Amino acid sequence: MTSPDDPVFEHLRPLGWQSFFQAQLSDDDSALVPLRIDAVHRSRLTALSEHGKVQVALPPRSDTAQYAVGDWILTHPDTGMVSRRLDRKTLLQRPGDGQRPTQLVAANVDTLFIVGSCNADFNLARLERYLAFANDAGTEPVIVLTKADMAEDALDYQRQAAALQRDLAVVVINARDQSAIAALKPWCGAGATVALVGSSGVGKSTLVNTLVGDGRTQPQLTGGVREGDSKGRHTTTSRSLHAMTGGGWVIDTPGVRSLHLKDVGEGLDILFAEITELAPQCKFRNCTHDHEPGCAVRAAVAAGKLDPARLDRWRKLQTESRG
Repeated sequence: MTSPDDPVFEHLRPLGWQSFFQAQLSDDDSALVPLRIDAVHRSRLTALSEHGKVQVALPPRSDTAQYAVGDWILTHPDTGMVSRRLDRKTLLQRPGDGQRPTQLVAANVDTLFIVGSCNADFNLARLERYLAFANDAGTEPVIVLTKADMAEDALDYQRQAAALQRDLAVVVINARDQSAIAALKPWCGAGATVALVGSSGVGKSTLVNTLVGDGRTQPQLTGGVREGDSKGRHTTTSRSLHAMTGGGWVIDTPGVRSLHLKDVGEGLDILFAEITELAPQCKFRNCTHDHEPGCAVRAAVAAGKLDPARLDRWRKLQTESRG
């Protein structure tokens, strides 16, 4: 097994290589070439090496749906064939609904920018869904509120968002302005990987274009926003990994108006920490905080210490997650 401090792969650190991945290598892997997937297509993959983008050869009967943008793979130097995928440090995945399978969103993401906007699209319940999504994946969430230049009181939006989760970073920006780069710099340094999620029309692709700058030959397609309801007409249609001006990497995702949650209990515990901490004080271990006597959570609501709307949203997300 190689040492996590082995300098052999130091040249991969700008691509997001970390000791977590290096610790997975053995002496048998010494001849293989590590690459990072930057785009997943229906029947092919492309990846990044220290020298740039390369086509990846897949073994017969391989399914590209098993790979995510941000994955690290080991390939044979002569054929470019994938030997294996390294274990993921984090994985963002969207659970399927009905007959649809689970969809891999992005892998090995350090920070998830949850993008909302300071206008009619601002929605606390939707932001909570994305926070649970990020928490459960083990990725640090940061709420980024765009269109601050168009809001009468952008700081009020910031205060409301910051109250959703303890120690939550909330940044208010104009996605088209270069000042957004400086505001998000703490999470976008060399080798760092961020991904963006948010509903259509909040300015995700505009923000990606700002973070990437002139380094990308073909900017993401963005569209106007209807005046009546602040919804976007066009959204990004594919996921891809792009270099940011600060040295990190950004993954844009298609606009998502709704996110179904499933089996994200740990993510909800982090999001609703005030309820999680009160629960052991309830009379019954399996208390649903709905009608049971001796419920510490409902007592906190009655005492004005817990927002009843917050408890209602917790119930709804718990039911959905367990369903």
